[in-house]
Amino acid sequence: MAAKKFRVQIAFDECKGCGRCLKACPKKLLAVGSALNKQGYLAIKADEPELCIGCGSCFYQCPEPGAITIFEEE
Repeated sequence: MAAKKFRVQIAFDECKGCGRCLKACPKKLLAVGSALNKQGYLAIKADEPELCIGCGSCFYQCPEPGAITIFEEE
């Protein structure tokens, strides 16, 4: 049985750049981006989203509904 694979996705325009997900991610996959979103925040980005382990720490720390989604890859 192959190990499960996950991918984290940040909704650029929903993110307020609070950084709570940065501190929560045990793999340190997330970073502050360099572009402002439509709300005027430097949104968080995932440099290597496919390295996500699917723990959900970033998702549960995020105060913005729908800003972070974790997908299980087939």
